[in-house]
Amino acid sequence: MLRGYAPAEFFSKLLEPGTLQGPEKLEDFPLWDSTAMISFMALADSNNGVKLAPRDLAACEAVADLLKLASVG
Repeated sequence: MLRGYAPAEFFSKLLEPGTLQGPEKLEDFPLWDSTAMISFMALADSNNGVKLAPRDLAACEAVADLLKLASVG
């Protein structure tokens, strides 16, 4: 579980609620770019206290991979 936000709430900060299931490929999102990555890194840090390395984020292929990275514990 993500500290401060449930997974759905966490992603609703970046995308419309109810649009993600987990297996979606990041390459299929035209707006998933370097700016979105930085926003995700900042959100993970500010809400969950998780500091993400850019190389770890770049290795993610699906939404579920991002959730694993942003998880606490």
